Amino acid sequence: MKRIRLKNILFLVCLTLAFLFSAFQPAGPKRANYKLRRIVIDAGHGGKDPGTVGAISKEKDIALKVALQVGKYVEELLPGVEVIYTRKTDVFIGLKERSNIANRNRADLFISIHCNASPSRAAYGTETFVMGTKNFESNFDIVKRENAVLLLEEDNQETYEGFDPTSPESYILFNFTQKAYIHNSISLAEKIETDFRTRVNRHSRGVKQAPFWVLWSTSMPSVLIELGFLSNANEERYLNSKDGQVYLASAIYRSIKAYKEEVEAL
Repeated sequence: MKRIRLKNILFLVCLTLAFLFSAFQPAGPKRANYKLRRIVIDAGHGGKDPGTVGAISKEKDIALKVALQVGKYVEELLPGVEVIYTRKTDVFIGLKERSNIANRNRADLFISIHCNASPSRAAYGTETFVMGTKNFESNFDIVKRENAVLLLEEDNQETYEGFDPTSPESYILFNFTQKAYIHNSISLAEKIETDFRTRVNRHSRGVKQAPFWVLWSTSMPSVLIELGFLSNANEERYLNSKDGQVYLASAIYRSIKAYKEEVEAL
């Protein structure tokens, strides 16, 4: 009886020692570090949808020029990062298809580029949005304007299941969605607005939340950038200038680079 008890004690001691020693053994091959490999750049509007129309320009044209310039910088200066454009010419792409392009290609980032407008010609500055409903009422005009693009799509009632971008009640569905990528989206948005302010010397209106359809339906960190107001004569001239477009695109590129370095260092 004593021998059996001794054997049991020795077995438990050996088992305990084996467990303790195993804690100091390598846990197998190290998991590969995360890499930012693919970015989808979305030039807002296009084709039959001009977006905001200023005195001398259309949003769709400025958004495309800046989007292509951002993509060019990434392709040339960030080797190993693939750039996918939702459009490279003046064509109409539905809101749902824009986010579908990003989802199908398993993008690591989605960046949508736009220009702003306001009834007040004095309004000016940049702002970058992430998905959310905080202060929804104060941003409803811009949300309604950007989401109303879906009304230009054929069969939009069926595609968007009766969603009415002009009705505040339709946005209730966004309140029940916990955006999984909000932290990373805010990180990128803050970098963009900081660079606009400190490096390009633009007035930043800050990082904001809004229930834009393209941000809600993408499955990766996503931001929507408003480069400035076409309703403001001075800003419209700046947004139409080659220098203005290059400076703004450079700021977005630097922010992507900084974001890439940040997430890959984790």
